Amino acid sequence: MTAVCDIVIAAEGARFAFSEVKLGIAPAVISPFAIRKIGENMARVLFVTGERFSAARAHEIGLVHSVVPTANLDDAVNRAANELVSGAPQAIRACKALALEIGQMNKEDVRLHTAQTIARLRVSPEGQEGLRAFLEKRSPQWLV
Repeated sequence: MTAVCDIVIAAEGARFAFSEVKLGIAPAVISPFAIRKIGENMARVLFVTGERFSAARAHEIGLVHSVVPTANLDDAVNRAANELVSGAPQAIRACKALALEIGQMNKEDVRLHTAQTIARLRVSPEGQEGLRAFLEKRSPQWLV
């Protein structure tokens, strides 16, 4: 599940594993997401061993984005959630798409795609509200 999440905050004591091999199966469904996140070499090791590893190790390999003391987990999650809801929904959707698509495009397609994306977002109602709010030094009011 962690491999498909955009933002992962782990408590210090959390443990992780791709344990499917211990059950006689393979992490087939999650593998494209995990490999994208942790890389092919690390995936090979963790997939075939089913090794359990710490939150600190998960952070080192890119499976989680931050590790916090267990007592601070709720606060860290709430801060991240507040950051997310402060962004425009269409812009967040576009950011997620860019992160998935850009790595698979050639340089010319990247230039065209990113120019089209920013142009489309700039003239959208959300883009206009965001720019207006910035110039007026106020928080934007996103339509959800």
